[in-house]
Amino acid sequence: MSSPPPEPVHDTPVIDMPLPPPGTMGPPTQYGWLRRECPLTRVRLPFGATAWYATRYEDVRDLIADPLLIRPTINDWPPRPDQAADDEPGLITMMELDGPQHAALRRALAEPFSVRAIRRRLPRLRRSADRLLDEFVAGGQPGDLVGGFLEPFPLLAMCDLVGIPYEDRGYFLPRADATLGALVTLDEGRQVTSQLREYIAALLDRKRRKPADDILTELVHAWGRGPLDGESVVAFGLSMLVAGYRTSTMFLADAVVALLAAPGQYARLRDDRDLLPVAVEELLRYLPVMNGVVVLQAVEDIELHDRRIHAGDAVLPVLASANRDERVFADPDRLDLCRADNPHLTFGRGAHNCIGAHLARAQLTVGLEALFDHFPDLHVPDGHRPTWDDESPSKSPLTLPVSWRATTAAA
Repeated sequence: MSSPPPEPVHDTPVIDMPLPPPGTMGPPTQYGWLRRECPLTRVRLPFGATAWYATRYEDVRDLIADPLLIRPTINDWPPRPDQAADDEPGLITMMELDGPQHAALRRALAEPFSVRAIRRRLPRLRRSADRLLDEFVAGGQPGDLVGGFLEPFPLLAMCDLVGIPYEDRGYFLPRADATLGALVTLDEGRQVTSQLREYIAALLDRKRRKPADDILTELVHAWGRGPLDGESVVAFGLSMLVAGYRTSTMFLADAVVALLAAPGQYARLRDDRDLLPVAVEELLRYLPVMNGVVVLQAVEDIELHDRRIHAGDAVLPVLASANRDERVFADPDRLDLCRADNPHLTFGRGAHNCIGAHLARAQLTVGLEALFDHFPDLHVPDGHRPTWDDESPSKSPLTLPVSWRATTAAA
């Protein structure tokens, strides 16, 4: 891996990027101290570059909607000595897209990702969940719930809606995960960029020749009839490959871990489904999936907490820390499934707020309901425990061994 160029000189000490404790989903233990004593500090990322690390709710809320901060591609930041000679196109997703292109794409996607459209898909989502869980049961117990359900369910839901062939997952999953893990595996993430672009370009060509009932086909038909252009459609496809399912997978897996770890919480939701809408929002707040995964870059100097963020500096607004801020949330480190006042920032804010928020909520809700119906007594058997990737800033279990009563069946 090539070393990043020297960083601009700052008078703020640099700390290693906080990571969750080994063997847990987190959050990092430093959050509380940083919010109180050093709400804006500089951190050293795993590949050597540095960034500003913002942990308070009000700062994170403002930074993620600040027009002076843009989302750089993994090809553009951090800059490399060979940058000028690199003519490969960057990994431009919806997060990096701006201006009229971004606005046109958001308009085209407003209806298929609306509350109404996602509600119509709920029966289809449930059928997918039931089918996967029936197959999982057939594999015997204890079984790995991550590989059997928690990973394939959000992926299958995204592929079905968007029009990405689920059977191609063996090709695109490792490449998409390499780009998602760029904070740890920067060079690998950069190397697969062109492969993902080529895959999406070929898929769009297939949609043009053989239309289907999916979002990519709709976008291909809209392409050229208005402000929507080809690069924007490619950016949407890349967004779905890179982030359209993985965060939902992580939230669903961490939700199951959290509910099983807290005595009575799994059974409480199983027996009182009216709690689910509020409980889902609390899980989205409580689970520390969004730990330092949003990387922004200043286009002008910004003053914050008597420090100057220089143009070109990277900024990490830590949504997972903001969602635990005691200034906003009472008893923030407690999972309160009845929490009423819950202005969490999990789906972002401003022009680039998550367009798939309604789909993510539906996947979490349907996934949990299906688990409650198939496995009312789901548990981690004695002598087993989840496994974790402890090098990742954002964590969900790699494996989750579970057992259940053999006589349970779907309702």
